[in-house]
Amino acid sequence: MYPLHRPRRLRTTPAMRRLVSETEVRPRQLVLPMFVKEGLAEPAEISSMPGVLQHSRDSLRKAAVEAVQAGVGGIMLFGVPAVRDAVGSGGTDPDGILNAALGDLRAELGDSTVLMSDCCLDEFTDHGHCGVLAADGTVDNDATLEVYGEMAVAQARAGAHVVGPSGMMDGQIAFIRNALDQAGLPDTGILAYSAKYASAFYGPFRDAVESQLAGDRKTYQQDPANAREAIREVQLDLAEGADMVMVKPALLYLDVLRSVAEVSDVPVAAYQISGEYSMIEAAAQNGWIDRERSILESLTSIRRAGADIVLTYWATEAARWLDR
Repeated sequence: MYPLHRPRRLRTTPAMRRLVSETEVRPRQLVLPMFVKEGLAEPAEISSMPGVLQHSRDSLRKAAVEAVQAGVGGIMLFGVPAVRDAVGSGGTDPDGILNAALGDLRAELGDSTVLMSDCCLDEFTDHGHCGVLAADGTVDNDATLEVYGEMAVAQARAGAHVVGPSGMMDGQIAFIRNALDQAGLPDTGILAYSAKYASAFYGPFRDAVESQLAGDRKTYQQDPANAREAIREVQLDLAEGADMVMVKPALLYLDVLRSVAEVSDVPVAAYQISGEYSMIEAAAQNGWIDRERSILESLTSIRRAGADIVLTYWATEAARWLDR
């Protein structure tokens, strides 16, 4: 009679496995991060992120349309300016590259997708930090909030449906919510980067935005050793009015993602970051792993851990695979 229990019965055929599958990844759950660089005539490949481009405004529109046609749920836009300064003024300038490109996409796509914008200063400052610096060189939390408020309003007016504060400043969600409401933009959502860690895996992203950072961001991004702290950050953002919360990175913090999903009463996002992307691409290019299977397995693991939304550089490609 042994073995009485045979779980393999539910794995016998593709149809059986499909029938009992517990976790699903759908195109609508994927958000595509995109980069637009001021002054580009043609898109430029990012050497540390094979297959990912710095877009011109024209190529951005075309790639965004392709993503929407593939069924992705949203686009997260990052800007790469030609000129930076100490206070990141290009981020609040209505004619700056990020806001201009947001306008392009809103005009092209309307409400056919969810257009998200990175509400942070690191791409726009000449020191590469996510905020305004105090006289002693530290990031001035409260002075930075003032700029974030201006930036969020500019992005919403340019066309963003959702702003994504990623700087990990204390009180940023409440400040931005108030700024948006005072500006008559109560319908603009906030995706809070609630648990963003000081990860070693952001390197390729910093290439993508041509970051000027020297040093690190450990005084405002979370310590990778801390999990309970992430729950506190999430709870604070929820209390301040976040419409969605996020864990970043995704794959290295699946335990944190699961814990956040258990306490959040709003949708939970996870960002599969540049280093996670590039590791899989590099291994696949060397023939060490099956590329498509590895990508889909990684996305499934993030969904299984509790993410309702996954930001991934494979969003368009994966969406096509999932719907074939």
